[in-house]
Amino acid sequence: MKWLDRMERRFGKYAIRNLMNYIIMLYAAGFVIDIFAPNLYSTWLALDAKAILHGQIWRIFTFIIQPPSSSILFIMFALYLYYLIGRALEYQWGAFRFNLYFFSGMLLHVIACLLIYLVMGVNLSLGSFYLNLSLFLVYAALFPDVQFMLFFIIPIKAKWLGIIEGVYYGLTILAGFFVPVGSSLWFSLLNAGIFTYRANSVAALVSLLNFIVFFLASRKNQFSPKQAKRRRTYTKQIRTAAQGQGHHRCAICGRTEADGEDLEFRFCSKCIGSYEYCQDHLFTHEHRK
Repeated sequence: MKWLDRMERRFGKYAIRNLMNYIIMLYAAGFVIDIFAPNLYSTWLALDAKAILHGQIWRIFTFIIQPPSSSILFIMFALYLYYLIGRALEYQWGAFRFNLYFFSGMLLHVIACLLIYLVMGVNLSLGSFYLNLSLFLVYAALFPDVQFMLFFIIPIKAKWLGIIEGVYYGLTILAGFFVPVGSSLWFSLLNAGIFTYRANSVAALVSLLNFIVFFLASRKNQFSPKQAKRRRTYTKQIRTAAQGQGHHRCAICGRTEADGEDLEFRFCSKCIGSYEYCQDHLFTHEHRK
């Protein structure tokens, strides 16, 4: 999408490289806090609209430290999984677009929380649950054939896990609006782990909108994990430029290898002419005909 390209050209230099590394550290810190001070997160750090409107602005940022698992057995697996997901998405989109996806997801969570409170009168305490779900959902959409070992023994492709998650999203959204509270179906869904409240439906819908926008914006620029490996190998081959002089220059942002040791450059085979792009624009630029 052109608006994303314009934003990247203007603000791409401010993107946080390896963002997921820092998020993983925050998740780990949240897990430690949950062990030693179980009530601290819900009392002072969670996304609470009423508290935010009464001056506790820090909750807009601190809610993100909620870890994806509260189990000691699964926390290391969960952190490693989201590290892999974040790394793959950053290779796919570039640092700027991955930053934008993650932080816009946070912003939409805040907006949803405030709207639910102001319009529906429900003070819903949102954590990072739906944000983490949206991360995996977009990963499954972009890398459908990546295989996971479910319960460490059952091989299953990411696309099937993504379909299961999509069904969960759909049931969560529909149940809150159409299933009467207190009905037998309402209790059945609740027992199955599906939040059947309208406020939760709104929160799930907001996080799904973030996924839809960014997935549609990146559908034409997909590549496989094998290509990501080749890109990392290529990085080592371009760091031989003369000191103070760039041999590689991005046709979009103008950066050279002198602007950062982690930058990589490659010519686009689909563009007519010798146009070279950095890793943030190689898969996102408009081909020149």
